[in-house]
Amino acid sequence: MPGALGAARRGPAGVTARGWGWRHAGRKAFAVSGLDLDIAPGERVLLLGASGAGKSTLLHALAGVLGAAEEGEEHGALTVDGVPAPLARGRAGLVLQDPEGQIAMARVGDEVAFGCENLAVPREQIWPRVHRALDDVGLAVPLDHPTSSLSGGQKQRLALAGILAMEPGLVLLDEPTANLDPAGVEEVRDAVRRSLERTGATLVVVEHRVSVWADLVDRVVVLDAPHGPSTSSAGSLLADGPPDAVLADRGARRRLAASGVWVPGWHPLTGEEPARPLRPGSGERGAGEELLAGRALVVGRSPKAPPAVTGVDLRLRAGHAVSVTGPNGAGKSTLALTLAGLLPALGGRVDALAPLAAGASANPYKWRSAQLVARIGSVFQEPEHQFLTPRVIDELEFGPRRVARMGEAEVRAAVDPLLERLRLTKLAGANPFTLSGGEKRRLSVATMLATSPRILMLDEPTFGQDALTWAELVKLLAELLDQGTALLAVTHDDDFTTALSDSVYRVDSGRAALVEAAA
Repeated sequence: MPGALGAARRGPAGVTARGWGWRHAGRKAFAVSGLDLDIAPGERVLLLGASGAGKSTLLHALAGVLGAAEEGEEHGALTVDGVPAPLARGRAGLVLQDPEGQIAMARVGDEVAFGCENLAVPREQIWPRVHRALDDVGLAVPLDHPTSSLSGGQKQRLALAGILAMEPGLVLLDEPTANLDPAGVEEVRDAVRRSLERTGATLVVVEHRVSVWADLVDRVVVLDAPHGPSTSSAGSLLADGPPDAVLADRGARRRLAASGVWVPGWHPLTGEEPARPLRPGSGERGAGEELLAGRALVVGRSPKAPPAVTGVDLRLRAGHAVSVTGPNGAGKSTLALTLAGLLPALGGRVDALAPLAAGASANPYKWRSAQLVARIGSVFQEPEHQFLTPRVIDELEFGPRRVARMGEAEVRAAVDPLLERLRLTKLAGANPFTLSGGEKRRLSVATMLATSPRILMLDEPTFGQDALTWAELVKLLAELLDQGTALLAVTHDDDFTTALSDSVYRVDSGRAALVEAAA
């Protein structure tokens, strides 16, 4: 039985790759190819590389969940403890980029216990492990709390708790802190540290930002991006060594930065200079025409539950960018969805002013889809929730063609530049659900940009981006702001806020307060 062989062993696991590669079904290029890699039992490895370099593919393969032969083409060998990875499934625990995709149970306690039960951990050990794992990751909710009501960041903590409770020999983490607030990032990293010190497990963590994990790992491995359809043209390793050695040399730092790695002390917009705003604040930009207003707004997911945030007064103006920050679970996403007309206000009002409403109702929640798509574009925290078609190109064309009813020339003018700028051209024929997390995020943003709405509501817009795709996305949004688009971004990304935002609202303890305004 797959997994039984791996589950019987204890202690840290070792990894070996020899000429290993994988090509997803329907893709011309290999995601990873020609990889030779050894990870000793107990090593802690930070896996870096550009968006789409195959980092997630490698983690899925090590976890034994990459798929059967009909789902792709494999070359070479990839083993865990000398056993083919699919047969060692119980030795590895994987936290996915999208934690919602691995939540199976309706209640928090049952979810954390689920993996232990599958590994036949003795009953008397399971619930102590559950409590310890939840404490480690800082998820302070009752065991019977519904998993469906957790925020995206809380679901990340829950997924990590489920893996840590299993005490696997190989811990695989794919962007485990991407949607967490700064305090949550530290809690999760420290939880991983405590678990590794207790179990001695091997760690492979994928994270674009090196500084988060640099003091916990003892090795940095950088995957080169594939360059073509053949196995020989694809990359393997761009760098491999201790963090200080990999990051100390100036020439190496430049090469890594050029490949999209978030090198500490190197900013994608300014090089080795300190980060600075991309669009310096001015009174003129703060005086753009008002498009949307939340007045004494009360928001929540359901009228039957307590409201998430109350008393919100927030204005969106043409050419003006607002960042909404705050801890996970505070109600930031709910606020954005309400302002976007996708959830009804529980109290107060959302008013679309005349320049935005353009003859439609003043309440965006009452708009038809065709009215909404040309006025307010929303990018959800989970990109998969807004994908509708089987190909990237179809996804991008859906809004302009089917909803906005653009002609062919208009569709091409809207879609083709987005494919190029957001590095999606080579993926035009791919299924959106097979993309990496960073690619899915860029596609979800592009689908909203394609219909040229007056307002963009973005929930964690820079999730999963390498330094190069982050910079391109930020520059594109800056251009749209200069053209008069209004922007609201729910974000934990301080670099994004520094580069673009005119105003910052912090949501916490049921309130939203303006903490920084345009000069």
